[in-house]
Amino acid sequence: MTVRVRIAPSPTGNLHIGTARTAVFNCLFARHHQGQFILRIEDTDLERSRPEFTENILEGLKWLGLNWDEGPFFQSERMELYRQKIQALLVQGLAYRAYDAPEELEAMREVQKANHEAPRYDNRHRDLTAEQEAAFKAEGRKPVIRFKIEDDREIAWTDLVRGKVSWKGRDLGGDMVIARASEGSDIGQPLYNFVVVVDDIDMKISHVIRGEDHISNTPKQILLYEALGTAVPEFAHTPLILNQAGAKLSKRDGVTSIADFQAMGYSAEALANYMTLLGWSPPEGVMEEIFSLDQAAQHFSFDRVNKAGAKFDWDKLNWLNGQHLRRLAPSELSQQLLPVWQAAGYEVPDDAVWLEGLCVLLGQSLNRTTEAPAMAQTFFVEPTFEQEAVDHLKQPNVGIIIQTFEKLFREWEKEDLPMQEDLWKKLEEKIQAAIHEQISALGVKKGLVMKTLRMALTGTKSGPELVPTIALLHAHKEVAKRLTQANKIIASMSGSADT
Repeated sequence: MTVRVRIAPSPTGNLHIGTARTAVFNCLFARHHQGQFILRIEDTDLERSRPEFTENILEGLKWLGLNWDEGPFFQSERMELYRQKIQALLVQGLAYRAYDAPEELEAMREVQKANHEAPRYDNRHRDLTAEQEAAFKAEGRKPVIRFKIEDDREIAWTDLVRGKVSWKGRDLGGDMVIARASEGSDIGQPLYNFVVVVDDIDMKISHVIRGEDHISNTPKQILLYEALGTAVPEFAHTPLILNQAGAKLSKRDGVTSIADFQAMGYSAEALANYMTLLGWSPPEGVMEEIFSLDQAAQHFSFDRVNKAGAKFDWDKLNWLNGQHLRRLAPSELSQQLLPVWQAAGYEVPDDAVWLEGLCVLLGQSLNRTTEAPAMAQTFFVEPTFEQEAVDHLKQPNVGIIIQTFEKLFREWEKEDLPMQEDLWKKLEEKIQAAIHEQISALGVKKGLVMKTLRMALTGTKSGPELVPTIALLHAHKEVAKRLTQANKIIASMSGSADT
């Protein structure tokens, strides 16, 4: 059997992480079995569906690397097929027209509520006579189409995640509406539970992989598969993504759309990695927790998918994203960070080697690309001195340290600056040697020298590793200039550059 799976998002909103995780599982299953992954847009909700949401869904799937083999197919373009299938059920006596008025249905529900009964349709219009139908039509009533569900029928399937699942027909709410009434059509607007089955049959879907919130739809759809005379696909109902309180993740929890995660600086590879782990466990000793979709597809199976809901963990996502960023080559990370720095308004030099050096320095602490502007600010913007830095510059011996290194770097600026990758290490070694030499010559502690250089060059007490920072600043002749500025601050405080 050829494995054919589908993802069928509704374009009534942006691509949600829950839908995207379902797409990941479908894609991994298809790749594992060398099958086909099909994209279908379920846009039968004409009032809420929007083309901009469709575009967001397509772009989000592409960004995540979830490339489909067929589609996208649009349900709104397939209405005639659905109506033909409904007509066939009407002819076979498996469906019928129901003319209930809204107030009649409401009265029925009120009685059930008063009797503490579950709401259900009582099938009152299942066996209308031709005369009764004619009378309802004469009143101007527009019928819905209902599919017959027998109360004593048991519907069971073996779920690939949950094992044996069984429902009674009497628990499905009575005969099911498969098309609502609408003007200008004898059959009306076909509804979700019906059209999804017609599409799955037409597209030869072998496995329906979706969230557990669809379990209650499955017995109804199995009855429709049978009524339409086709084999029932296999089902896999995956766990929901939960918030930290254990409830289904929703917009109230903040970020839920894939576009939002992208804007927050998460990489497609890391987000796909994390979504895979939301419900699936990689085989121990075979693959590690950090992986690509291709690696996961080699080992993906539903016997490692959990039944319990998967709690969303921001710390875990941040850690995973940082791990993926650190595995990028400096040139690859530079390509990702360059537009982020430019968007922040930085004038980024046209110096690929320097940018890659900066990425090497910052990459070890970077968890999201949106953190890069703040982390790199000292390399693009002249420092603003924090009060702690100003107070430090007042201390004894600080002035002479700054003057000494200012003179040293002025001399170095006369030399050719490193523009090749292999010279960065040599420059850092040269800086390190100079620091040790001046510590000895000035007779001061190393901590004072390092703290002074950091405060004078960056205006703050913390930041990336100091020696590589100095090397990067010196490459663009920033070290001596900033030390001069620090000397001016000292002079303005004491009336002299000497301390």
